[in-house]
Amino acid sequence: AGFIKSPLSQKRLTQDSVELYCEAIGNPIPEIQWWFEGNDPNETYAQLWDGARQDRVKINATYNLHSTSTISIANLTGDDSGMYECRASNDPDRNHLSKSPKVKWIRSQANVFVIERPEIATLVSESSGKLTLSCNMSAPHLTITGHKWMHGEKILEQDESTSAFTSYIINGKREEHSGIYECVYEANPQIRGQMNISVPPQVMAYKKSEHGNEGDTGVLTCKNPSFPAVTTWSWYKSGHGVSALLENASGRYIIKSSGNKTELRILKLDIEQDTGDYFCNGTNSYGTRGATVNLRVRSRLAALWPFLGIVAEVLVLVTIIFIYEKRRKPDEVPDDDDGGSAPLKSNATNHKDKNVRQRNAN
Repeated sequence: AGFIKSPLSQKRLTQDSVELYCEAIGNPIPEIQWWFEGNDPNETYAQLWDGARQDRVKINATYNLHSTSTISIANLTGDDSGMYECRASNDPDRNHLSKSPKVKWIRSQANVFVIERPEIATLVSESSGKLTLSCNMSAPHLTITGHKWMHGEKILEQDESTSAFTSYIINGKREEHSGIYECVYEANPQIRGQMNISVPPQVMAYKKSEHGNEGDTGVLTCKNPSFPAVTTWSWYKSGHGVSALLENASGRYIIKSSGNKTELRILKLDIEQDTGDYFCNGTNSYGTRGATVNLRVRSRLAALWPFLGIVAEVLVLVTIIFIYEKRRKPDEVPDDDDGGSAPLKSNATNHKDKNVRQRNAN
């Protein structure tokens, strides 16, 4: 057997977790075991198994083309500091109680140093439309090489200061910037302080007005983008000056809620019964807030009205064109080749002929 990946030494803080990885090859496929030796001079190596140390130790191993094994230890304490050893062997007698194995176990070691976690005092203050977040690490502390401020996975600000104190300013109201914030001290190991900006639910409707056709299923949705998440959602419908609580048990209403989102489905929409205002209320440990959604139910024939309107417009347009063409066509004049009186000359023509005769007489 031989190692192709060995565990690496690490530094961790108390209450953190650590993970060590080991990979070995051989023919036949070798077995991997984990052993531990503490820092006490009188302590000897002891084998670790899955579920050891009050179920804080987890060991996952796979034996396919080669052997891989991962040991993870949660909620570290000072007693978890020491030497961790990955052992591998593919000798058939490796676990025999009386026979000595022909091939000894090969070993790969890594040190885990568990350091007492320093205290970090966190504070959120609000003044003049600004929120100030601050962290202050108590002494003694590790060597600090910089800071980062984070909101979720987003880095808001970072610096290379070595100070134990760091702060971050947010412009805006608390309701606009709720969530989980972290101050991260760049050290070995990295140290994090956490603070929460918590507010009552800031409930919003996906759409303030929804439309549905009679007989279809109506869907109304509300969400809460703030922190912490809503623990209880409820829906109401207004009518005759009172609000009625809507429940799944009614048969026509299906309510699905999860964390910061709730959805109300109304089966077989009815124009008279379902048209109106609906209220979604969200509650968390800081209070209750709500939003209104207006639902309009249309007749199934409503979809035909646009088509009928287009047809009517086309008919009117054709009628107008027909009448216009009819009026602009000239009247027919009868032929006089077979007799009849000649048409009279205009007064202008008669006056012109009289003037010509007078000039000739002169």
